[in-house]
Amino acid sequence: MKLQHVVLGSLFLLLLVGCLSTLKTSGINLRTFIGCAVREFTFLAKKPGCKRLRITTDACWGRCYTWEKPVLEPPYIEAYHRVCTYNETKMVTVKLPKCAPNVDPFYSYPVAIRCDCDVCSTATTECETA
Repeated sequence: MKLQHVVLGSLFLLLLVGCLSTLKTSGINLRTFIGCAVREFTFLAKKPGCKRLRITTDACWGRCYTWEKPVLEPPYIEAYHRVCTYNETKMVTVKLPKCAPNVDPFYSYPVAIRCDCDVCSTATTECETA
């Protein structure tokens, strides 16, 4: 289960890095879009001892409404933070090419079925706090 969390978190980070180039060709204006959507995404599957494999899958991307306001009593802030996160996924397994003899050639990754603006869940996303 821990490996699945690492894979999901890694896919989310790869999505953040790669979504800008993907969005340029889609015609969606990132400056005005608010929401969370399933989007096609390509990344390199890597595993020590195997050749890399380019995979195209569906992942979550988007921007959600969030706000904070100061409050005079503890905890001194009222916050509403939502992130674009996986609501439903399915796992897919592929075989990586040209793996060393003692290396498991199988690589699993999540495919987004449904995405929503929701509270950050460490089960599917790497949540960073200040």
